[in-house]
Order: sequence, then structure tokens, then C-alpha cells
Amino acid sequence: MLKRTILLAAFLGSAPFLSVFALIHAGAQTAEAPFLAENGAAMDKMMSGMSVKPTGDVDADFAAMMIPHHQGAIDMAIAELRYGKNEQLRRISQEIIVDQQQEIAAMRLALGQPLPRDTSAPTQIPPGDTPSATPQAMQGSMQMSPSMNMHRSKQP
Repeated sequence: MLKRTILLAAFLGSAPFLSVFALIHAGAQTAEAPFLAENGAAMDKMMSGMSVKPTGDVDADFAAMMIPHHQGAIDMAIAELRYGKNEQLRRISQEIIVDQQQEIAAMRLALGQPLPRDTSAPTQIPPGDTPSATPQAMQGSMQMSPSMNMHRSKQP
């Protein structure tokens, strides 16, 4: 590809080379734009959510910062499932969603906070599929590990 671009530039002159390069670069950006937008929104939401005012309770403050951090990982994994094509990364994204949901639940339980309502996990989004539902509306039914169920049974 690079040899072709250089030959094309030599044939057309330097100004057209820049135009060809810009078109190639713009095409790559356009194809990835939906992923980048969704991922950027997830990162912005995560960073905003992690900015908490200290309460004087280290445990509550830790959870208040970590829950948005874990939710950001979930939202980013959902974007990978929507737009990514690498099967290994898609499987890792599925694991991230389940693991991070379980950790959010464990933190809430440790603080005696209620768990979010059950919904199905978005771990099977085919590549290129862009459901109209928001990632938050698609968040999943948390399959708790046996150790998490033990924590739950210890709650009053």
C-alpha cells in the first residue's frame, strides 16, 4: 500500500499525494467513528462518575468511585461487542461485562446498598449490530458466583 501511495504521489505531484493520504485517513476514521463515539461517551461518563465529593467514609467513597469505573469497563466492552470483529477480544469483552457486573454487585452488597434490577446481559451482540437500546438499558442479569451468594445470605 505504501509503495502504491508513493508511486501515485510521484506520478501526480506532492499536492495530490496529500489529498490521497487525507482520503485514506478519512475513510479509516469514518469506519471507526461509531465505535470511537460510543467509547468516548463511555469514558466521559466514567470519568464524571468517578469525581465524587469525599464523605468521610473511605469505604463508601471507594465504592462510589469504583462503581462508575467498572461501569465504564462494561460500556467499553459493549462497544467492542458492537463493532469489534476479533473473536478473542469479543470473548474477553463478554467476560469483562460479567466480571465487572459481579464486582459492582459485591461492592453494593458490602455497603448494604440495594442491587440494580435484573435485566439481560449484552454479551451476544453480533459484529456491526447497533441495537437502538442504550447500553444502560441493555445491562445484564447478574449471575452471581457462589461466594457472592454467600455474602448476600449474610446480609440482614
